[in-house]
Amino acid sequence: MDKSLIRNFSIIAHIDHGKSTLADRILEVTGAIDKRHKGELLLDDMELEKERGITIKASMVRLSYKAENNNIYVLNLIDTPGHVDFTYEVSKSLAACEGAILIIDAAQGIEAQTMANYYLALENNLAVIPVINKIDLSSIDIGRVQKQITSVLGFEEKDIILASAKEGTGITDILERVVAFVPCPCGETTHPLKALVFDCRFDIFKGVVIFIKVVDGIINSHTQIKLMHSQKTYKIEELGVLQNLKYSKIDSLSCGEAGYFTANIRDPKEIIIGDTVTNVKLPCSQALPGYRIIKPLVFCGIYPVNPGDFPVLRDAMDKLKLSDGSFVFEPENSQSFGSGFRCGFLGLLHMEIVQERLEREYDLNLILTVPNVVYRIRKKDSQIIDVDTPAKLPPQQDIEEALEPYVKMLIIIPIDSIDPVCELTKSRRGTFKSTEYLGEDRVKLAFSMPLSEIIVDFYDRIKSLTKGYGSIDYELLDYLPTKLVKLDVLLNSIICDAFSCLIHKDKAFSKAHALVTKLKELIPKQLFEVPIQAAIGSQIIASEKVKAAGKHVTAKCYGGDITRKRKLWEGQKKGKKRLKQFGKVEIPQEAFLEVLKL
Repeated sequence: MDKSLIRNFSIIAHIDHGKSTLADRILEVTGAIDKRHKGELLLDDMELEKERGITIKASMVRLSYKAENNNIYVLNLIDTPGHVDFTYEVSKSLAACEGAILIIDAAQGIEAQTMANYYLALENNLAVIPVINKIDLSSIDIGRVQKQITSVLGFEEKDIILASAKEGTGITDILERVVAFVPCPCGETTHPLKALVFDCRFDIFKGVVIFIKVVDGIINSHTQIKLMHSQKTYKIEELGVLQNLKYSKIDSLSCGEAGYFTANIRDPKEIIIGDTVTNVKLPCSQALPGYRIIKPLVFCGIYPVNPGDFPVLRDAMDKLKLSDGSFVFEPENSQSFGSGFRCGFLGLLHMEIVQERLEREYDLNLILTVPNVVYRIRKKDSQIIDVDTPAKLPPQQDIEEALEPYVKMLIIIPIDSIDPVCELTKSRRGTFKSTEYLGEDRVKLAFSMPLSEIIVDFYDRIKSLTKGYGSIDYELLDYLPTKLVKLDVLLNSIICDAFSCLIHKDKAFSKAHALVTKLKELIPKQLFEVPIQAAIGSQIIASEKVKAAGKHVTAKCYGGDITRKRKLWEGQKKGKKRLKQFGKVEIPQEAFLEVLKL
């Protein structure tokens, strides 16, 4: 194929600015689908994506488009997520492209993830096409948004395309700009084969389906290939492209093209996203740079409710990691739940999505422990260790200094919300850094904040304080000293490690009272009284009790001497003492989910 007629591009934007709807209209205009499918978000093929109305997984499709110059172009389109927790999906998609369509909502204007994705595109040297979407809405000010784009992002007004993905307005203009402005792929067909692995999926019939972009050379359906990082060799079973949302077999892919291949690979661990594919007989001399390793920011334990489901959970996680390279896990044992996994995520939404995908796609019933960030501990013997779970925290007498991760937080909000937002960040131990005005009614605030203060409900609080107009983006800054303590929860005088957490000393008392109060509401009455205590080391700092379920043992005594009743009461008293000594407290699953929100 003539590579001058190939265009590889992504759609990037803040969450809910209309990426997936625009992708559907592009599919419609290029003839990939008919108009009966209008409004179905076809590239969001997961049930979870359709339910929540968000893109979780980047999706690729190959399209044919006849431009105004009568040339027929091959367009490889990748629709990407917009939430900050799925930035990894965006970054690996952009590495397989030469251009990007940057969408800005006509009502919302520039938001935090708009800026983050724009800078990601610039890092990858992509041609960026700015598009103002949702111009069909009545309550918009296009002039204001255009002014934001020109002043903040540096585009000229003539570069900006006005569109409505819902109505289908401006779609042809966008495609013509892609053809004219996005450069064709570089590379030479005469060079040895060099292809980038940018995505994977698991198919129960085909095994691992590997998506590649050919940078140099040609790959055909008979090529024997080698993955350069893992040093494994395979014979291609099927080579093809995702043409009009369907897997279509082809004989070869040349430089600049994107497609997929299968090689009867059944073990998901064999494939690394970002690996370089080359020919065994004529290998390339140097591997592609691949992707930078994404470090998880939030950790929690995932355990099966039924211990017998542990092997199923392990296989499910291996397959899930294929399509989500930012998800990491390792085996772990808990006194409360037995065998499970310690898992790392990019944020709380990422954690929630992974849990729902495991439960729905693999029919698992799971328990999650309280999320923690990774702390860095400097011991008195000068050893530095990373602590991602309360159980790994050394004794207090061995700790020289505790460090916690801080992030650079960007918050874009309406000007009239500055005071309440600053109060919130101050209460979360944030430090103000800078202010930048974006037009007449929007402002960008920069803060330095502890990561542990934002992972649970900070985004929800920002949305609430700004009436839905606020947005955030953050990146890891550094590790700074902190006063760290381990907060344990004891049920019936036994530590329940599922509720243990690492927390700043100044917030330990309020967190402890909130924990024991919530558990008192959630734990059902047992046949014996259950004390619920929160402790730091041997010091109890909060306590509540779940009263015993009453049993009227003297109900059958309708008369006679009082000694008969006393004998029954004494027997009950001894029984309750024995139960309290050996009884196991039943904790409902919703208790673990509710504690996550505290």
